Amino acid sequence: MKGISAVVDGTHPATPASVPASPNGRAGGRPRARRVREWFTAVAFTVPALVLFGLLVLGPIMYAAYVSLFDWGGFGSPEDYVGAGNYTRLLDDPVFLGDLWRGLLMVAFSVVVQLPFALAMAVLLMQRLRGRAVYRMLFFAPYVLSEVITGVLFSMLFAPDEGLADKTLGAVGLDGLGGLWFADQDTVLATLFLVMTWKYFGFHMMLYLAGLQNIPAELHEAARIDGAGPWQRFRHITLPLLGPTIRISVFLSVIGAIQLFDLVWVTTQGGPDHASETMAVTLFQYGFKRYEIGYASAISIAMFAISLVFALGYQRFVMRRDTEGALTTMGGNR
Repeated sequence: MKGISAVVDGTHPATPASVPASPNGRAGGRPRARRVREWFTAVAFTVPALVLFGLLVLGPIMYAAYVSLFDWGGFGSPEDYVGAGNYTRLLDDPVFLGDLWRGLLMVAFSVVVQLPFALAMAVLLMQRLRGRAVYRMLFFAPYVLSEVITGVLFSMLFAPDEGLADKTLGAVGLDGLGGLWFADQDTVLATLFLVMTWKYFGFHMMLYLAGLQNIPAELHEAARIDGAGPWQRFRHITLPLLGPTIRISVFLSVIGAIQLFDLVWVTTQGGPDHASETMAVTLFQYGFKRYEIGYASAISIAMFAISLVFALGYQRFVMRRDTEGALTTMGGNR
């Protein structure tokens, strides 16, 4: 009652005299100072990254887009302006159109064959097997090797007549299956994809293993008690919960197939007769072998556009639930 009457009489102090009110109605102005410090901290950490991104990513892309408008050999400054001539040439170039088709085949092979094989091996190595840690290490080891070493190794392995592959087939009476592995237009893509699978499936297998280890074992136990068989548990529990990992794996596989270069260059250099050539190999041929920098820049911009359109579309239509879930989780933890 005494406090109420003091307020009514106007004798109750509104704020302590020792704490001055800030212009925004908060005592001391400390929240504003804290926000200023946080803003400067964010700028200090962000600006160097943006500068590096601009110099190392945006700058080269913009310069390549500029050079692609010229018929330029790489010496001096570009002067012979051709506008969209290099891009119209792309649409009439059978080699580049073949690169698109071969890239599509590589993507299809990777998604349909390589990734399911990696998933099957991951599921197998999740079982209680003796020495499974050793198997995991052996299957992941090829990914640690550089593409150059892998290319040289398989070039020797599939050498005609003298390679280990032909000698092994001949020793078991299947010498008719051997031949010009990398030198035949009918077999070069299949052989190259075999090398790619050996090189990269271990990486995807480890991704799937990480995803499988995050699935609660209680779900499988409950399903087993309810009478669900192994295939039912895999279909209704493992695959749905492994969905985000599978979508990331598919994304990385497709982007890698679009940008494939070093493994192809070491093994076949795009031959025979462009039968194994990719967009990156064609870019290298025109840019550093024929010195047609303008046309090679147009190929690089086309590769960038294809990768960007795929990445944006994939994130928008396929990974939307994953990204929204991540943002929701981050917001809920604040």
